[in-house]
Amino acid sequence: KEEVSQLMAGLGAALEEKRAALLHAVEECQQERLASLHYQIQEHQAMLENSGMVGYAQEVLKETDQPCFVQAAKQLHNRMLRATDSLQSFRPAATASFSHFQLDVSRELKLLTDLAFIKAPEAPVIDTQRTYAYDQIFLCWRLPQHSPPAWHYTVEYRKTDAKAKGLKLWQRREEVRGTSALVEYLDTDSVYVLRVKGCNKAGFGEYSEDIYLHTPPAPGERPRRRPPAHPRRRLPLLTGSFLPSVLNFFLDNRWGFNRDRLAISKDQRAVRSVPGVPMLFAAERLMTSCHLSVDLVIGDVAVTQGKNYWACCVDPSSYLVKVGVGLESKLQEWFQVPQDVVSPRYDPDSGHDSGAEDTTVEAPPPYAFLTIGMGKILLSHGTALTARDPNGCTVPLPPRIGICLDYEQGRVSFYDAVSFRGLWECGVDCSGPVCPAFCFIGGGALHLQELVANKQERKVTIGGLAKLD
Repeated sequence: KEEVSQLMAGLGAALEEKRAALLHAVEECQQERLASLHYQIQEHQAMLENSGMVGYAQEVLKETDQPCFVQAAKQLHNRMLRATDSLQSFRPAATASFSHFQLDVSRELKLLTDLAFIKAPEAPVIDTQRTYAYDQIFLCWRLPQHSPPAWHYTVEYRKTDAKAKGLKLWQRREEVRGTSALVEYLDTDSVYVLRVKGCNKAGFGEYSEDIYLHTPPAPGERPRRRPPAHPRRRLPLLTGSFLPSVLNFFLDNRWGFNRDRLAISKDQRAVRSVPGVPMLFAAERLMTSCHLSVDLVIGDVAVTQGKNYWACCVDPSSYLVKVGVGLESKLQEWFQVPQDVVSPRYDPDSGHDSGAEDTTVEAPPPYAFLTIGMGKILLSHGTALTARDPNGCTVPLPPRIGICLDYEQGRVSFYDAVSFRGLWECGVDCSGPVCPAFCFIGGGALHLQELVANKQERKVTIGGLAKLD
């Protein structure tokens, strides 16, 4: 009660001070107008009395010199004309209107009417379109439209473990400014639950709804960086340095890819396939034979051991895009032969019954690609880990595709990188260095997922925090 009384007294004092200032402004304007009118009245009163002009006329009449008399008479005549005009066109020097001193207090009255105790912020709404887990977790949220403002936020998270007997303790970070945060130093292949609440003078508001995020599955050793300008050159393997699960690489723009049909961005993290005029000319042959131009671009790293995970986003309007991995040696051979007559998956059968083909059928292929086209993922080959659509061939394209390569096991797995549901997995030949690879048929585009740690809109880093009971 005492605090409310003090605040209302302060509000009353401010209103009284404002009232005095407004009345003083009106009083000053009134005094200025009265002074201006008083001076005007005095001036015209003297003009009406004509004391000065009459005396001057008497002096003129005493003039005996004719030229001087005529000149003085002209001056007197002009003065009389000006005086007459001034009296006839008399206008007050000040107006009686005070219209510019009108007050509109409707807004202030509404504010006073709506005056009430402040409320804590409402539960934040987590932006699921911008929140994701990659090398770190990027968490983004907003307040509801009519929510009271928040001075700062508290972000809390904990790892979920179905096998654990009890719940793990929450970890939190207080006084987070802005509406986004990073969570780092997380366990791989784990599910984390996160929540946010806002705070202002009224205290903390309600928690947001919990959001569950799955971290990438595969920690691995640092891969060697393949030198773009000299693909056959070998670099020493860097061992003994353990990296997070996410493989960070760029698209190789130095060799191999078709510059007429592929355009790589300046940051080497995005590529677009532009078929152009040559493909239109090639389409004329489609009535007699089928020649599909397959354009390939690869990453600038070569994996030689461990597990490695990365993700990319494919434009849903792409005609046909393949994402996956391939042996570096086979990829080099691919670049050296005409790409419109070569299949990127298996060598054609020789037609002879030598048995050579039979001995290689069971061997893992040198390439493994997931086929994406027109907003769908083709699952007509291999063993799918999720339910297929009624046609048994496709599933909708998720916002991000995750690829996990287990070099020692010779397996590559493809995931929905949002929910981390498995899409498809298969074997791949890992007898040599393996590179990320991407193929295009027709128009299409994709970009590599940027590391959360490299985001410019970074607000706060959460890691190594005290636990909350």
